[in-house]
Amino acid sequence: QVQLVESGGGLVQAGDSLRLSCAASGRTISSYAVGWFRQFPGKEREFVAAIRWSGGSAYYGDSVKDRFTISRDNAKNTAYLQMNSLKPEDTAIYYCALHGGGSYRNPYEYLYWGQGTQVTVSS
Repeated sequence: QVQLVESGGGLVQAGDSLRLSCAASGRTISSYAVGWFRQFPGKEREFVAAIRWSGGSAYYGDSVKDRFTISRDNAKNTAYLQMNSLKPEDTAIYYCALHGGGSYRNPYEYLYWGQGTQVTVSS
């Protein structure tokens, strides 16, 4: 069984940066694509970013493109989400997940999920 643990969330001001980490245990993540999603209160999970298992290709949601960067270190069994120029509308719970196939943007295509980390951006 795979366990994913997100960390790095917190309270920051608009314009600040945060780096989220997603540490995996129980199984190597090197053969999985990894995705980041976020969830606003009362809303479905929104696609943020995904990266292929090799790290060669990355995909981003329109609202975070050019501000967020996804990366991974397979040797550390960890994925990251660097978030720059944060805005109050980025406030959400952020989740990482391992992709099982199909569309990277569809949360139902992901097999394993972390418990989430809260990111709050004040204006």
